[in-house]
Amino acid sequence: MPNRWKPNVTVAAIIERDGRFLLVEEDTADGLKLNNPAGHLDPGESPIEACVREVLEETAHDFTPAALVGVYLNRFTRTRTGDDITYLRFAFAGTVGTHHEWRALDEGIVRTVWMTLDELHASAGRHRSPLVLQSIQDYLAGQRAPLALIHTDASVTGPG
Repeated sequence: MPNRWKPNVTVAAIIERDGRFLLVEEDTADGLKLNNPAGHLDPGESPIEACVREVLEETAHDFTPAALVGVYLNRFTRTRTGDDITYLRFAFAGTVGTHHEWRALDEGIVRTVWMTLDELHASAGRHRSPLVLQSIQDYLAGQRAPLALIHTDASVTGPG
């Protein structure tokens, strides 16, 4: 089967504290954008492990996923290259833990910011993807699924 379509698998964290959501401001080809702490699934890890890692790398906070908020499909065209990319995103809700102040944030991450829902709506033009707000709205609507829905076979993490 030539040219099999392979979406990019990503993970994102929905982290709420006192009515505010933890976001990252990141430097992109299209300027500074706001995003959930998020990133790509790496070889040998489960979506849950990827989310824990990405939150730590992008925010310097520990993260404990508690539920799957949703699985999202999004298509994006890169401004500079015109590349047509599709992302399959797993969004997790959970709790933020220890902040490791000594940790440098991932390359491209300028800072972390806690935002209210009103601030999120007001800044929608700066969101990296429409999934930033969509996943938070789904979270606020009470959308949750157990983490047990996501099964990672031992062949993924075991010896090749």
